[in-house]
Amino acid sequence: MNAALAEIPGRTSGRTPGNMALALTVNGRPVRVEAEPRSHLGDVLRERLDLTGTHLGCEHGVCGACTVLLDGEPARACLTFAGACSGAAVTTVEGLDGDPVAAELRAAFNREHALQCGYCTPGMLVAARDLVLRLPEADERRIRVGLSGNLCRCTGYAGIVRAVMGVIAERRARGIGPESGAERALGPVGARLGEAGATPVTRPTPVPATAPAAATVAAPARVTDLDAAFTPTHSFTQTFDLAHPPEAVFALFGDIDAVAACLPGAVLTGRPAPDAVEGGLQVRIGPIGATFRGRARIAHDPATLSGAVRGAGADAGGRSATEGQIRYRVEPGEAPGTARVLLDVGYTLTGPLAQFGRPGLVRDLAGRITADLARNLDARLSGAAAPAPAGLNPLRLLADLVRARLAAWRGRA
Repeated sequence: MNAALAEIPGRTSGRTPGNMALALTVNGRPVRVEAEPRSHLGDVLRERLDLTGTHLGCEHGVCGACTVLLDGEPARACLTFAGACSGAAVTTVEGLDGDPVAAELRAAFNREHALQCGYCTPGMLVAARDLVLRLPEADERRIRVGLSGNLCRCTGYAGIVRAVMGVIAERRARGIGPESGAERALGPVGARLGEAGATPVTRPTPVPATAPAAATVAAPARVTDLDAAFTPTHSFTQTFDLAHPPEAVFALFGDIDAVAACLPGAVLTGRPAPDAVEGGLQVRIGPIGATFRGRARIAHDPATLSGAVRGAGADAGGRSATEGQIRYRVEPGEAPGTARVLLDVGYTLTGPLAQFGRPGLVRDLAGRITADLARNLDARLSGAAAPAPAGLNPLRLLADLVRARLAAWRGRA
């Protein structure tokens, strides 16, 4: 079947209006296939290339059955637009037939009775292979976290976890260590390391199994700057009101330390300059969390009570990255002596976190974060005790989101 991938008679010739010809490398072979730009990669693999080992389950990026390797990194084929994959290298479970790690995992899955119906198994094997290559040792907790994006309704996961632990332990005992140093990065599709212009990344420093959860700190990530030609992929607007004069609110925005203390998840890693700051932001979307570290450029315009923050950052493993800009303006509020703050936010998110960072979800979470920011700013402007270091509470944010959605549904009923 794979030998026929380079030519697909009747499918790639005579292009249908509105379709596009995609040039891919699928399981090591160059392929040109016709598809609608809005088609998902999973549909193209199954319907155009007959690679039905890639299973489609929830088609919402939750179950993980459709997981494939995209430029060497696990990715959800059901969420990835085929039109964005031109030039990429795609590896499906069929392409792992001769892979030694996948062979050891298949044997371990058989030995540990780690499959029943088998529907989740292709995606589970792709995700498990990535863990075998990355984890320094057979740490059950980290394996369970790493497989939390792959759902199985049959096995209870015990056999799956034993199989992955066994393969990792056996390989480390044979002297085969985890991957480290300059490795693959998901980044823009088709941007594989080893090619001209590729940027090396650093994997997290191995953490001893005895270390407490709070001590799982990775090696410092590269600090990145926003590209001068940055164009956001997504954008939205947030507003909030403060019972304080606009001039006082704008003056507070000039105090970077104070604003960082009020922003949930933010931390400064160096003394801020008037026009630049280095720091980090903890983010969690779906089952994946990351701490982005980067650099931001700051601009203030006292004449118009406006400013901008433009920055970029990457998580400690270099597997997720973001670029963004926030433009703000402070205007008089509806009542005398009050202020309204307008925020225009634009961002681009790449890497595993982007698989779950749907624009609607990001907007909803940003609204909850903005509400916390407004409360903390109001407390500081009112002379109250400085707020405790703010952190993102994913469960509370999710509960607020669910309540808001339920209220909206009741309103439409």
